[in-house]
Amino acid sequence: MKNTPLHSWNVSPKEAVEIQKQLSARVIQRNHLETVRFVAGADIALSKNPPRAFAGVVVLSFPDLKIVEECGMVSKLTFPYIPGLLAFREAPALLKVFDRIRHEPDLLMIDGQGMAHPRGCGIACHIGLWLDKPTIGCAKSHLFGKYRQPPLNRGSWTPLTGNHDQRIGAVVRTKDKTNPIFVSVGHKIDLPSAIQYVLACSQGYRIPEPTRQADHFVARLKREKI
Repeated sequence: MKNTPLHSWNVSPKEAVEIQKQLSARVIQRNHLETVRFVAGADIALSKNPPRAFAGVVVLSFPDLKIVEECGMVSKLTFPYIPGLLAFREAPALLKVFDRIRHEPDLLMIDGQGMAHPRGCGIACHIGLWLDKPTIGCAKSHLFGKYRQPPLNRGSWTPLTGNHDQRIGAVVRTKDKTNPIFVSVGHKIDLPSAIQYVLACSQGYRIPEPTRQADHFVARLKREKI
């Protein structure tokens, strides 16, 4: 896939914060999607000794959500774990995998935050900007912002708002009576479309199928490599 380097990954935490502030202004919150034939989910599993990232991308056909490609690799982790700076720890490994896949996805779903982030630039924004692709952040847990719990039925959602009450994402119920997930724009998509595609990719599970399959794939990759 096309990969446009935007900055060095060999930076200090202070420099990383400044990069996030700069990149957040470049995120496009308008829908640039046309026909969606392939959706890619991306996730990472980690090991501590030695510190390694087991990065994986799974490409699914859309709308039937059949797996057409799985690709993964193992990389060294060089950036420390710092809340809010996940991209600088994990995105380099994921970008290497995206560079290897054969099927060009039309839409990316990243296990992590997009604009629902203290500086408006989570890992989904980073990857979307580097690959210049419509990208959605699908996080299992809350990082930043205020919200109310959505109703218990599948498809319901409530806004996630930032410091000045601007809408930075949505809290989406993808399955009846289960915990919601946190959906936000990564790049080149609007929030209503992001919610629509997340629900279209949720097939009876809490986690959308692209990131659910990516999670299974990296867990398997980790077992095989350790």
